[in-house]
Amino acid sequence: MNDTERSSASPGRRSVLAGAVAGLAMAAAPTAAAAASTSAAAPGPGRATSAGARRYQGKVVLVTGATSGIGRAAAIAFAREGAKVGFCGRREDLGRQVERQIRAAGGEATYIRADVRSPEQVESFVDTVARRYGRLDVALNNAGVQYNKPLVNTTIEEWDDTAHTNTRAVFLAIKYEIPHLIAAKGGVILVTGSSNEFATRPGLGAYAASKGGVSGLVRTAAVEHGKDNIRVVALSPGTTNTPMLDAHRPGGLTDAQWEAEKAKFGEANVDGLKRMARPEEMASAALALASSDLSFLTGTSVLVDGGALAGL
Repeated sequence: MNDTERSSASPGRRSVLAGAVAGLAMAAAPTAAAAASTSAAAPGPGRATSAGARRYQGKVVLVTGATSGIGRAAAIAFAREGAKVGFCGRREDLGRQVERQIRAAGGEATYIRADVRSPEQVESFVDTVARRYGRLDVALNNAGVQYNKPLVNTTIEEWDDTAHTNTRAVFLAIKYEIPHLIAAKGGVILVTGSSNEFATRPGLGAYAASKGGVSGLVRTAAVEHGKDNIRVVALSPGTTNTPMLDAHRPGGLTDAQWEAEKAKFGEANVDGLKRMARPEEMASAALALASSDLSFLTGTSVLVDGGALAGL
């Protein structure tokens, strides 16, 4: 679902906040979105104005893990809404593709190769984006990995990789983003969480633990920096159809068989949404969460899972 794809796919589908955001992804869809003015509203840089305006015109948005999946979709969506987007990922060929795609559509984007497990690279990435575009308004800390193994079969290296990529990297990003957001008189930090923060399934111990740590970081950062006009929110997806999933397709399955298997991942959702989410739907949710339309929302995780938890 995120940029780093050495993980195994078995996404969870639950969170305790489903009712708080019912219909969020649909409300944020580009065809329904009233756009944002370039004047900042506190807190949240995107402000709804007249139809046809772009919500993030002139704003600077940073995205980690944006060479594929949700991060890629979010980088494209923010750029389409007028933002100047700086994004990172380890796979330079894919990063350059996304950069060219955004620019070809008339957007502004800069790809910077960075490994979020490296403190030095995270700091350099954040500082480079802010320096290039003169400020920072929104950060989406999205990069992550997922291994699908029982705890007793999870290696120490896999556990550490999950913790460093999914949790420590979020700490590092927040640490280096906060000074730039304070300098900009406020902004929004989004983190890609997971429904596994709240309810998980066998084989996802390392992943669930890492995402639980993310929710703790979100709450703490929100409490510490509300005074700085900074909102901090986790976007917690349900099962989303991304390359992370396809990268771990079981051997021996034909394309048709694999598509049939993937279709089953949405069976716990409510009627009418019995399918996996699309990355673009998560990107729409990210745009909504970062906007001033949700200016009172901070320090929490927001589920976008097709109602899977609601029926349990």
